[in-house]
Amino acid sequence: MKVIHPFGPIYNEKSNILILGSFPSVKSRENNFYYGHPQNRFWKVLESIFNEKIENTIEGKKLFLYSHNIALWDTVKSCDIVSSSDSTIKNSVLNDINSLINNTNIKTIFCNGNTSYNLLQKHFDNIYNIPIIPLPSTSPANAKFSLDDLIKKWEIINKKR
Repeated sequence: MKVIHPFGPIYNEKSNILILGSFPSVKSRENNFYYGHPQNRFWKVLESIFNEKIENTIEGKKLFLYSHNIALWDTVKSCDIVSSSDSTIKNSVLNDINSLINNTNIKTIFCNGNTSYNLLQKHFDNIYNIPIIPLPSTSPANAKFSLDDLIKKWEIINKKR
């Protein structure tokens, strides 16, 4: 079923790190915000690597991202997808990542999971020569990585700031 991404990127002109997911889960689409599934570990990982509690509201999460100069978006603008399964993504159209980069100070792109990374590598013309770093997915479907394992891998974000 063709689904269009229902919400825009989170960023401001000071954003220097971009974290890209693949496409919002059904739960995130219902909540109209990123990583809305209660078992997704994205917000827990960020809390740990920045040693800061994130208020569990959309506004609180946005303020956290702004305070750390992090932009947040997804690679895919629209696609055919079954439920929330990245493995079923077909006929994807990418978001206009260039426009976001032009309005920010992005120095590094981190991809939350292989799907985001692979789609970006395949379709994104990186005219800016910005490093693109894949990170293990924070999705509950990625049971291979414990929360501690994810935190260790994601700590690279602090080194690239």
